[in-house]
Amino acid sequence: MALAACTKTHESGDIPLPEDKPAVPLDGVARLLSTLPIGTSQMHEVADAVNSSSGNGYDEEYTMQQLFSAPGAGVGDDSSTKAPGSYETPLRELIATAVRSQTRASAVNFGDPEEYLAALSSSDLQIYWPYSEEWDGETLPVISFDPGDGRDVNTGYALDAAGNIQELLVDEEMARRRPVWVVNRNSDADYMSLELLRRQDPSWGSGSGDIVVRPRAASKGDAEIKTLVVRALAVTRQMDNWFCGGAEIMFKMGSVENFTASTDAELKLYNPSITDFMVVVKRSEVGIAQELNAVLVGEWTKDLDRCAFMLLEDDGGPQTKWKCSAVVKWNSKSYGYEVEIPLNVRDDIIWRGQLTRNYFEKSSGKLTSFGDIGVVFEFI
Repeated sequence: MALAACTKTHESGDIPLPEDKPAVPLDGVARLLSTLPIGTSQMHEVADAVNSSSGNGYDEEYTMQQLFSAPGAGVGDDSSTKAPGSYETPLRELIATAVRSQTRASAVNFGDPEEYLAALSSSDLQIYWPYSEEWDGETLPVISFDPGDGRDVNTGYALDAAGNIQELLVDEEMARRRPVWVVNRNSDADYMSLELLRRQDPSWGSGSGDIVVRPRAASKGDAEIKTLVVRALAVTRQMDNWFCGGAEIMFKMGSVENFTASTDAELKLYNPSITDFMVVVKRSEVGIAQELNAVLVGEWTKDLDRCAFMLLEDDGGPQTKWKCSAVVKWNSKSYGYEVEIPLNVRDDIIWRGQLTRNYFEKSSGKLTSFGDIGVVFEFI
């Protein structure tokens, strides 16, 4: 599976993907972290960061970039408005001391210490802490890494009472019972989460029943204008290996908003728009319905017959596009329009195709299954 992932191509079939060659090996970082004298202070630092990331709509993650630049800050935190936490000895200091001394961690070949620290602090690596909400406030972590080959079990490291590194096998069941830090690669920090999108506009509401974006006040001739909202999402099974984290579900919809053309000339002025946002479903949330209350099409007029819709589970890779045709009706005639929806070549496509106005009318308020994803649309 790993080899196949390295040889996928774009839809054109002529551009091979480069192999993943992270500057800093995952297993080396896990081994390094396991040599550190981690105590309650460092545990609280990582807990603060992963809790903040989760509250911002991301996974339970603490990126190396944040660890070195803003201890205790999570993905999505605005460093200009939120000060990093104050910790007696931040984790970055323990890492720097160990790398520069290369004594207790001499089994890890760092090469030049300053080059290694610079590469680590600018990398896309992170500490992922699944089920962090179950931490008892005292137990120290077992530290492992994403093996990258789909295995559910991998080697983990922990310090015993004598200060020696103990190797043990780590699986998801262990992560449910005691803290496990997984060194893996960040895949969602570059996306704007639905939670952050909601905060940017106060009219979006709280996500607890309100319409996220309220449609404009209808004028006398606008009785047919509706708003398409996705009310809830339910993921029925884990989408990825647990070392990779939770599922990043991407909603992408292409349509022509507020289509009210009355002449051929006006028809040519319309271009499709794309609604695009991400929802992270943590491992502990699988099987639990998540309230979204996000608008997909703000102004769906009577002339808009169908739209292009795609659900993805983000897995990264170079960007490509899905070209899809959709339809508007005007003057008793149907007109097609092309929608180009961006996606990454390694993304898992859960569902893609056309959805009609009639479909949304009939399914409004009902749970609809798209493979392993359940979605509740509402036509308002």
